[in-house]
Amino acid sequence: MSLLPPIVPELATLPDGQRCLLWRCESQRHQLSCAPVGGGGSSVVDWVVNLQVAGQYARHDLAVHAAEVASHLGLAGQGVTMLTAADVGAVASAAEQGVRADVTVGISTPTWAAAERCDEGNVGPGTINIVVQLPILLTAAAAVNVVITATEAKTQALIEHGVAGTGTATDAVVVLWPKGVENSEPIQFAGPRSEWGGSVARVVHAAVGSGVQDWRKR
Repeated sequence: MSLLPPIVPELATLPDGQRCLLWRCESQRHQLSCAPVGGGGSSVVDWVVNLQVAGQYARHDLAVHAAEVASHLGLAGQGVTMLTAADVGAVASAAEQGVRADVTVGISTPTWAAAERCDEGNVGPGTINIVVQLPILLTAAAAVNVVITATEAKTQALIEHGVAGTGTATDAVVVLWPKGVENSEPIQFAGPRSEWGGSVARVVHAAVGSGVQDWRKR
């Protein structure tokens, strides 16, 4: 079985000085994500952008802004765009048997998922964006399972590093996998005790932990 190698993100600077991480897909990939622009499921993408914006970002025309960024970067085809006020230059990455996680971490505003109310007094870059790549085919159910596994691994890393929350209110996850792999059938399960889900859990856990440590140093 020939596995598709993961994409290494590149750091790009836009004409206005904004920076972003860019994953250019040499061949289209399937995606499932909660990215605010282009997210969802049952689609293929040519690129993924993680755009760094100001802490008090106030634009509501996110699709228009994302299209402007794509134009500046010369991107064609379809893609998804995430936004964060965290430093995209401080991306933390981990990989195992072709599974890769790239994470940008901002934890100024952590929150517990089931908190009774939001604390509006907290401000700052509080987003954890995760891009997970797998080299094998996924069923739709397995892709959802990857999102769950990645989120559980993120939360485990935050708790182990003393962060008072399960995440932030604006975290996003993007899962990428190939359109086709020679002599391969889609996997049906991606929970943390499955072969591929275990790799997802470990690389996300490692990348988030590293990102938290780096964020605290900065």
